[in-house]
Amino acid sequence: MTTATTGTTTARSSVGTAHTRVEGRDKVTGAARYAGEIPFAELAHGWLVLSTVTRGRVRAVEAAPVLEMPGVLTVLHHENAPRVDSDYVSLLGVKPDPSAALFQHDRVPHRGWPVALVVAETSEQAREAAEALVVHYEQEPHDVAFSAARPDAYPVDGHMPAVTEKGDLESALSASTVVVDAEYTTPEEHHNPMEPHAATAHWDGGRLEVVDSNQGTTWVAGDLAKLFSLDPASVRVRSEHVGGGFGSKGVRAHQVAAVMAATVLQRPVRVVMTRHQMFSLAGYRSPTTQRVRLGADADGRLRALDHSCLNLTSTVHEFVEPAAGPARVMYDADAHHTANRVVRLDVPTPTWMRAPGEAPGSFALEAALDELSEKCGIDPIELRARNEPERAPVSGLPFSSRNLLACFREGARRFGWADRDPRPGLRRDGRWLLGTGTAAASFPSGAGPSTAALTAEPDGTFTVRIAASDIGTGARTALTLVAADALDVTPDRVRVRIGDSDFGPAMIAGGSMGTRSWAWAVTIAAGELRERLALGAGIPPEGITVRSDTAEAIRALATKERHSFGAQFAEVAVDMTTGEVRVRRMLGIFAAGRVVNPLTARSQFVGGMTWGISMALHEEAVRDPASGGHVGADLAGYHVATHADVPLIEADWIDDPDPDDPVGIKGIGEIGIVGAAAAIANAVWHAAGVRHRSLPIRPDRVLSAGTGATRA
Repeated sequence: MTTATTGTTTARSSVGTAHTRVEGRDKVTGAARYAGEIPFAELAHGWLVLSTVTRGRVRAVEAAPVLEMPGVLTVLHHENAPRVDSDYVSLLGVKPDPSAALFQHDRVPHRGWPVALVVAETSEQAREAAEALVVHYEQEPHDVAFSAARPDAYPVDGHMPAVTEKGDLESALSASTVVVDAEYTTPEEHHNPMEPHAATAHWDGGRLEVVDSNQGTTWVAGDLAKLFSLDPASVRVRSEHVGGGFGSKGVRAHQVAAVMAATVLQRPVRVVMTRHQMFSLAGYRSPTTQRVRLGADADGRLRALDHSCLNLTSTVHEFVEPAAGPARVMYDADAHHTANRVVRLDVPTPTWMRAPGEAPGSFALEAALDELSEKCGIDPIELRARNEPERAPVSGLPFSSRNLLACFREGARRFGWADRDPRPGLRRDGRWLLGTGTAAASFPSGAGPSTAALTAEPDGTFTVRIAASDIGTGARTALTLVAADALDVTPDRVRVRIGDSDFGPAMIAGGSMGTRSWAWAVTIAAGELRERLALGAGIPPEGITVRSDTAEAIRALATKERHSFGAQFAEVAVDMTTGEVRVRRMLGIFAAGRVVNPLTARSQFVGGMTWGISMALHEEAVRDPASGGHVGADLAGYHVATHADVPLIEADWIDDPDPDDPVGIKGIGEIGIVGAAAAIANAVWHAAGVRHRSLPIRPDRVLSAGTGATRA
């Protein structure tokens, strides 16, 4: 902790000082209990049974033999499960995915659809009985074929308009000196948090309580109340520790199944997803096909930009992966067109996954910019500098701040970019071809309304209560530092309690908005509490508590384009004999607001960049068109970057506080992955002279493409 003395007062500054996690000891010693570990008396265990057909109807469920198996308590399915209401608008302002409304009909819209829940005294008994349950189906032809040529694709508005247009695109392309017209593809990708999805439901004196692993207790409690037509005050959801979420831990089948079973049996019931089940029940990032067309003058200045993205969605719910979104912020042109479209297939519904839209969209856009720099003979960083917009290209709004070029300048200096020979295929290290690449990154910076309660305790400490969710980001520690500064005390005098819907409404942990939203609420509460304490009244045994609500303050924000930005750099080695690609080093420089805790912030950036390596070289969920199911739906068949794949990764940031935020925060959870895959793909081109426009860049793709010299 640092201090700054002004006159006769000393202002403490915990924010900006590295601080170990306040819950770190509990986690490393095992004292921290996760959702699947908390004990309950008379706990029963539920095991979901998933469909083995991809499309059709359930004709019959042979429950009777299973009910006679040891320990089995009940079998819930569409003929006997409690009825729920899925016709509502959730906390996030959208209609929920009907997939969470379990066992309400006999339809099967995709492989892995929940058709029954077996509940038994132990998880082993539940699993054995679930595997023995016989379900008869009326099977129908299915369609899981995703491609850019789908004639049934259509535009969908998500959290942004589906289509934006200005200028005459075709005329601008025709008048351009240099044109890039290329298609880029990204595969289906899955979150795979370390901790699986788990929930325990029980009734306590007429009140439903759910212990869960989620990204927002307020969100889950609100949806469960609406699904089961309950008074919101009679539902409590707790989620104290979460072992990763990345967008997947919202309202899912396991919570609903646990509540159904607890209601029927009137005893606690726990439902935990297996790793295999998570591939069909926990959401995923849709595959994309993206066409990018760029037209520029000889000096590299864009005259035309067209970015069109297609993703898949389920037949029961529309979800769009808005990969065309980054183009609306990053680069301008006289003719500027973007579009996000979907096609309905017999697959599970996709969902948000770390940097939704921006991660796959930045790969296509930033790879296309690299192709344009090659054609123009202009350095990739210089090309981006020449196309730096003064205002947002689509909205026309001013940026709250935009320090992208400062990130590139600092990154280029530290990475040694000036020594780079732009010609591909020239550098060697024995059998390895070496190359370097770069890409830009951006992610929206937002805030959601939140409430917080802050109590001055009689012993001189302070307790913060807020329904925040720490999904591994270090939010609990960041809020401790923010509260300490706002109260002008040391962090050891602050205790932060989170993850309980009884603490009142709060923003979810998502969209890089969590810490910013919660810190705002804590700061306002601290200011009000200090005013109360300044009056000199003594603190009663129950303490003095104030409560804040940021809804009005957030509504009063001026309308601007608010984003974090960054510059990614990568060096790779390519073996053209084996097709192996190795990332040797990466550097990311970010302008992402005021950094609250450098220790956990750097971990977030590095974690995102590591995921970028995984995205570029490894991750790919393969769906069998014949069965409609996944091939290798586990961590043996679905490859992710491991320690052996992760080289020297450095992440740092420049000074970039948000002037409209009380702490200066923007948000850092998502941006680390944005642009990382593009930087690696651009480096592979620089090493071997061949563009790889489809991820992941597998050895077989490297071998089939050869080198630029071979192709010539």
